[in-house]
Amino acid sequence: MEYVIEMLNIRKEFPGIVANNNITLQVEKGEIHALLGENGAGKSTLMNVLFGLYQPEKGEIRVKGEKVNITNPNIANDLGIGMVHQHFMLVDTFTVTENIILGSEPKKMGTVDIKSAEKEVQEISERYGLKVDPTAKISDISVGMQQRVEILKTLYRGAEILIFDEPTAVLTPQEIIELIQIMKTLINEGKSIILITHKLKEIMEVCDRVTVIRKGEGIGTVNVSETNPNELASLMVGREVSFTTEKTAASPKEPVLEIKELNVLDSRGIKSVKGLNLEVRAGEIVGIAGVDGNGQTELIEAITGLMKSDSGQIMINGKEIQNQKPRQITRAGVGHIPQDRHKHGLVLDFPIGENMVLQTYNQEPNSKAGILNYKIFIPMQRKSFKNLMSEHLANTR
Repeated sequence: MEYVIEMLNIRKEFPGIVANNNITLQVEKGEIHALLGENGAGKSTLMNVLFGLYQPEKGEIRVKGEKVNITNPNIANDLGIGMVHQHFMLVDTFTVTENIILGSEPKKMGTVDIKSAEKEVQEISERYGLKVDPTAKISDISVGMQQRVEILKTLYRGAEILIFDEPTAVLTPQEIIELIQIMKTLINEGKSIILITHKLKEIMEVCDRVTVIRKGEGIGTVNVSETNPNELASLMVGREVSFTTEKTAASPKEPVLEIKELNVLDSRGIKSVKGLNLEVRAGEIVGIAGVDGNGQTELIEAITGLMKSDSGQIMINGKEIQNQKPRQITRAGVGHIPQDRHKHGLVLDFPIGENMVLQTYNQEPNSKAGILNYKIFIPMQRKSFKNLMSEHLANTR
């Protein structure tokens, strides 16, 4: 059997942890090969080794039978390997084309030939059914479209083997259907795909084979046609998994969030939220459904104070919070987990304790007289985090 990619006995260590322990992955030409495992199992680490972002302590990599040494992503690109990262590597203020050609710009008379680049991007987009506007700014397109730009970046550089890192994590159901069709089109064009995921339904629908990783160990590779979601779940977590959930009916109480005739303009001055009325009561979960780009982001940012609303009313527990500062809205009891946690929710260079007090660092006991009180808030946050993890583990046993 000839493989386009072979990762043989790969071992990758970080201080105090073995992320990949002698894992073997073999990918056939023209297949969609799933890399399955829980969060933290070592899937992305293994693919970062393949893409040259990490160097393994042990093992070897072969591309089309030839042993290679991939010390950086440029070498991976030259070998025909492209990676679509879970957290997009895009410049918001650049256009689609400017992002795609970044580092590989076509030149004409000493300047970047943006017109010919836009034409080539348009041709690639149409060929693979990606339907992306080459002239649009990244800041003005949806998350689903941004992912398509990442795919175009790899195709523009001639990738034959594409790595998709948790590609459906930020997509709507309709966008997931469209992405699956795009992957099938890529396979029909002779590409090979490695799909990092922990979603069993997607594996059963689109993948040919699946390699399972658990706690940094390679568990094995199976044909999707010869397995089922229950078996894959058991391989992934190491125990029997129940897919049924007992859930009692909600018993909502008084309204905690009331929105009346809300209008919000987006960054281009276009009305994205139009006369919206919404009520959320204590003790219930309210879903907001819609294709990305239809006002959901603007609605959330208006509620949390990240964007000014044009008119209307927003009330929390009967108190109006419309167009107040985010800090005031936080103190009113509103929490916000943003769509892009890396960009808008966390300071990646900060430790966990400091991230946990980003919105309350100026309150006692986290600080006093404007000075952070590390002796108090770090042990408190560590204890809180430990309790949360203990509760999670207890609930998943």
